[in-house]
Amino acid sequence: MKLPIKLSLSKQLLIDIDQMPITQHDRARAGEHVLDWLACASLGKLSDAGRAYQGLLSLDEGGKCTALGGQQTSMQNAAQHNGALGNVLEMDDIHRRSILHPGPVIIPAALAAAEQINCSLETFLSAIIKGYEVTIRMGEAIGRSHYRYFHNTATCGTLGAAMATSSILGLSQQQTLWAMGNAGSTAGGLWQMRNEKVLTKQWHNAQACHSGLMAAFMAQQNLTGPEYILEGPQGIFNALSDDASPDVFVEKQSVWRMYDCSFKPWPACRHAHGAMDVLLEILQQNSIDIADIERIDVGVYQDAQLFCNRLTPETSLEAKFSIQHALAAILLWGEPKLEHYKQAAFEQAQCSALRQRINVQTDAHIESAYPQHFGARCKVRFKNGQTLVRSQQDTRGDPEKPLTPEQRHNKARMLLSHAGMSEENIAQLCAFDWLQAAPITTLSALLRPALSS
Repeated sequence: MKLPIKLSLSKQLLIDIDQMPITQHDRARAGEHVLDWLACASLGKLSDAGRAYQGLLSLDEGGKCTALGGQQTSMQNAAQHNGALGNVLEMDDIHRRSILHPGPVIIPAALAAAEQINCSLETFLSAIIKGYEVTIRMGEAIGRSHYRYFHNTATCGTLGAAMATSSILGLSQQQTLWAMGNAGSTAGGLWQMRNEKVLTKQWHNAQACHSGLMAAFMAQQNLTGPEYILEGPQGIFNALSDDASPDVFVEKQSVWRMYDCSFKPWPACRHAHGAMDVLLEILQQNSIDIADIERIDVGVYQDAQLFCNRLTPETSLEAKFSIQHALAAILLWGEPKLEHYKQAAFEQAQCSALRQRINVQTDAHIESAYPQHFGARCKVRFKNGQTLVRSQQDTRGDPEKPLTPEQRHNKARMLLSHAGMSEENIAQLCAFDWLQAAPITTLSALLRPALSS
C-alpha cells in the first residue's frame, strides 16, 4: 500500500468532520447514548471487573473527575475505571458494519476530559459525536480479517477517544493528527481472552479509553505523532488487516454515523440478539408448550456461531455468549432479564435440558447480509412433526427496528435501579436536559451522589 500523494487519510477525515454541522438534534441523540452508557456502567461497577478497578482507586489521592461509584479521582484513573465498566453487562450500544461498541470507550474518555477542564455540555456532546465518527469509520475500513484476532472496540476506539478528547481540548488540526497517530500506534486488543475465563475485555476498553485520552493531552503539549498511522507501510491497515479498505475511512455521509448505532435491549452479546428476537416473535404469535418442542434449529451468520454457540455455559459471562441459553431462558421465563443470566438460572436442570434441544449453525443467506444486518432464522420442530419457521434481517434496537424513547429510558431505569440508585436520582438522570447551556459539572453533580450507593 503506497502513501497517498496529497493528504493523509487522517487529515482528510478531520477536514470532513470540520465541515459537518452538529445540530441540537445531534447533541440530543448523543445525550441518549450517554444515558445508555451511564446505566450500563453504573451496574457494571458491581461486577468483578468493577471491584478490581475500585481497588485501583484506593491507591489514588483524589482529583476533580468522577469515577462511577461516587469517588472523585484523577483524570487518568477516571478514564480507566469508567472505561472498564460500560461493556460488563453486554448491553452497550453497537455499530453493526464496524462490529464494535463506541460508547464504552468514547464516552468515559470525553467525560474525564470534560470534567478536567470544566467545559460545556455542548462541547462534551459534540466531542462524543466526533469520537463516534472516527471509531465507526475505523471499524468500517479495517476489514473483517482484523476482527478474527482483534477486539475492534479497543483497536478502533482508541483513535475515537483521541478525537473526542482533542475536540474537548480545542486542539489544532496538527495536534489532533498527532493525538490520533500516537493513539493508533498503541492500538491493540487481542481476542485470546475469549478462550479463557478472564476479565481482559474490560481491560481492553479501559486501556483504549486511557490511551486516546492521554494521546490528546500529550499532543496539547506538542508531543508529535505519525500522521500516516492508518495507511503507512507499517501503519494499522497494513499491520493489522488483510482486507482493509482505506477509502471507506474517508467516505462522506450526509448524517453522523452515530445514527447508525443500535441500542441493545437485552443483557447478552449482540450476536445472540437476532435469534432471541426471532424466538420472541414466534412465541408472541403462537401458543407453544415447551414440552412439545423436539428441537430448535437456529441459523445465524458465522461470527454469531463463533462467539455464541455455547451449549453449556459455566459462568454468567458465558451465558451471555450462548444462543442456546438465551433461547432456553426465553422459553422458560419470557422477556430476557438480568437474573436469567445468573448462575442459578443457567444451572437449572430444565434450562440445561432445553439447551440440548437447540442447534446453532451458519446460514448462508444470513451470512451474506452480515455485518450490515445482524439477522437470524429459527425453525421450531415439534414432536408431532409440525414446524414453525421465522427469519428476520434486523434486530430489535437496530435503526430499522428502533427502541422507542420510552423503551430506552425503561432500560436505563431498570439498570440504574439494580445499581442501587434512588428513584429520585433515576428520574433526574432520565429527565436531564442535554441541551441546556450549562457546564459539565451540571451532569457531574448528579453522578457523584447518585452512583455512590
